[in-house]
Amino acid sequence: MRILMKDPIGTRDIGPRVGTPLWLYMAAATAAGAALLAFSSLELGLDQLANLAGEPLVWVLLCMVTLGELRPIAMPGQAPGSGAPTSLPFTFALVIFYGLPVAALLQCAATVIAGAARRHAPHRTAFNAAQYVLTLGTADAVLRLTLPGIVTSPWLPAGGELIAIALAGAASFLVNRVLVLSAVAMHERVPLQQVMFKGLGQQVYVNTVLLSLSPLIVIAMTHSVLYVPLFAFPLGALYTSALLSVKRDHQANHDELTGLANRKLLTVRARQEVDQAHQRGTRVGLLLLDLDRFKEVNDTLGHPTGDRLLQTLARRLTHSVRPADLVARLGGDEFAILLPQVRDTASAREVALRLRGALSEPVRMDGMDFDLQVSTGIALYPDDAPDFELLMQRADVAMYVAKADRTGVESYDPGKDRNSTARLSMYSELRRGLADGALEMHYQPKVSLADDRPIGLEALARWRHPHRGLLTPDEFMPVIEHSNLFRAFTGQVLDITLARVAQWRKAGLTLPVAVNLGVRELLDPELPETVAAALREHGVPPGQLVLEISEQTLITDLGATTGAVERLRSLGVGLALDDFGTGHFTLAQLAGLPLDEVKIHGSFTARLVDGTANGRTVVHGAIALVHALGMRTTAEGVQTRALAEAARDTGCHAAQGHHLARPMKARDVPAWMSAHDTGTPV
Repeated sequence: MRILMKDPIGTRDIGPRVGTPLWLYMAAATAAGAALLAFSSLELGLDQLANLAGEPLVWVLLCMVTLGELRPIAMPGQAPGSGAPTSLPFTFALVIFYGLPVAALLQCAATVIAGAARRHAPHRTAFNAAQYVLTLGTADAVLRLTLPGIVTSPWLPAGGELIAIALAGAASFLVNRVLVLSAVAMHERVPLQQVMFKGLGQQVYVNTVLLSLSPLIVIAMTHSVLYVPLFAFPLGALYTSALLSVKRDHQANHDELTGLANRKLLTVRARQEVDQAHQRGTRVGLLLLDLDRFKEVNDTLGHPTGDRLLQTLARRLTHSVRPADLVARLGGDEFAILLPQVRDTASAREVALRLRGALSEPVRMDGMDFDLQVSTGIALYPDDAPDFELLMQRADVAMYVAKADRTGVESYDPGKDRNSTARLSMYSELRRGLADGALEMHYQPKVSLADDRPIGLEALARWRHPHRGLLTPDEFMPVIEHSNLFRAFTGQVLDITLARVAQWRKAGLTLPVAVNLGVRELLDPELPETVAAALREHGVPPGQLVLEISEQTLITDLGATTGAVERLRSLGVGLALDDFGTGHFTLAQLAGLPLDEVKIHGSFTARLVDGTANGRTVVHGAIALVHALGMRTTAEGVQTRALAEAARDTGCHAAQGHHLARPMKARDVPAWMSAHDTGTPV
């Protein structure tokens, strides 16, 4: 029985340094296993060995044990190739039937063959073989102690002796676990108790299932050697089922592109480490890394090249940390390193500088050298934060300080986080406000420039703060976008707006109403279903809802946002690009999006009346190209009659701004509409 470590010596299969505790431990274990193997083999004479070598059963069992070594039962959270080997029932059956000498010799032979097939280093194969011998020796000793005078070679146990076999299996499992995990703990430099109970329940279950087959294999061995290979089928089914389960678990917890842990796994693991650090009185470190100027690679050479570069950098990160550290990709070009044990900020900074050096080495790809730099933020528990959520925020603050100051590496400094207390306070108040219904929607009409009649409304969120009064989005949306409140916020905006639209429909007012989306809302995979569910709940046709996406939101990750826009388009809602002309988006990118309307930012439309011919020409040309793409144009920020007339003359079909109408409360909309002669449904 064995729990195969990811590599008890290291991820690159190199031996421990001579004289280290791990080296001494492995050398002692290997020597003890070799001594037990030599001593037990004395029971076998040359004649008996020759007879065994001539038995087909022995060769069949050797084949089954070897195949089982190459096909361990995979378990979630363990390295590839680790788990309980399917050789276990055959090896334990050998102990029962033949005793320790034969079982140990066949198991060592199988371990050497499997180690050669997997290209394991000799020290690793020797240690695995030795711990097998010690484990099997434990099982044999328990059988001899509990059933003195009964155990012979060969031995077929009776039904009443299964309790002794179960005790032997439990003892060998315990010894195996201690032997292997002691090496793991030394290799990862963590306390033994930290790894001893990790995944224990699942390991006990799998090993119990495997061991329960051993008596059946013994019975089959006594009847015909041909029965033994038949056990490969149920074991193969168990192996395949476990492998599929592990693959699903891996996909759910790892980044598809790089294979690194994703945000979900990082959160789970970090919370566990924080809890353990609290009990031990130790520290946990978190490093957030952001690649500088990586966007230029994607924009210049395309996303496939950028993806390959990210994969290369992910491998460098993995090979530059300790085995117990966790490397995660949070999205885009942002990574995180969890340090389960770190002495102090200086030690965490050493790790950050080592990673920075590893990533700064030029990457040669497609005949070009890529020289990228990384900005790293460091935060420690409990020095900088009392829990993981705040630890992530503090590391994020430090990272942005490193990026802004171009220092490369920064530790969290409260003096450089002047707004953190205010942001945390606002976060708590926002969470309570959303729960208490403090969100309000105001509505600003959109007016046709051809006849000055309203043709739509834009819903604008307002927050009724208990002390500061009515707040506009500029004051609270940054907190929404950088917290876990965005989903609840979007849901409330849609619910409040569509409930009001349903009331207006009953009164005969059927103008389309627009709702703004931020980048996190747009990329939320649950957004299409959220929108569809809100439309169904309030009985509003999809065509009466317009979703406005800002230019800055789309440019964040054009590939991902384009897919999100297309999914929303399939719902039948209207789509508009907001704030066009702020300098982030191009008309070439605009051509590939399924949009109905482009809303031109006020700073861009202001050029129509700024007195320069070039300004008017640029705006006129942009509007003409938008029309050529089959989209309507709306001028935003129209504050004067002169600007409204200039926008109309340039080709804009509609406008919004204080000159035409200010945002108003929902109860004031019907009266305003009536005053502006818009009884006809649109």
